[in-house]
Amino acid sequence: MGTGYARRYFETIERIIGHDLLHRLLETFSALPSASTDKALKAAILNHPEFGPIARNIIKLWYTATWFQLPPTWRENFGALHEDRTFVPYPYAYTESLLGPAVGAHPAGAKPTGHQSWTLPPVFLPIPPECE
Repeated sequence: MGTGYARRYFETIERIIGHDLLHRLLETFSALPSASTDKALKAAILNHPEFGPIARNIIKLWYTATWFQLPPTWRENFGALHEDRTFVPYPYAYTESLLGPAVGAHPAGAKPTGHQSWTLPPVFLPIPPECE
């Protein structure tokens, strides 16, 4: 929600993979216990042959504002999707992507930080205690 693109990204993902597949992915995620571990998330979704590449693409979409075409093995196993290609769905989303803040920098070529700002070390976001 912080990027302002939640609804647009959801609609983009649904357009690419279809309502049924997105619904199954979200149902699988919702079925995980609320106190799920990274291991449970990896087993149920990230390492799942069908859901894993899609979930990783969703993560990459949030961080880079780019949808990457699903891997050839996914397309061979589950079928090619008409809208599945590498592209930036919303050109202005790039400047609001999460990659810059996550690495303590600005998006390359966008939101310049000023003259000689490259001489200063990046400022990293604090790590929440629950993530340590």
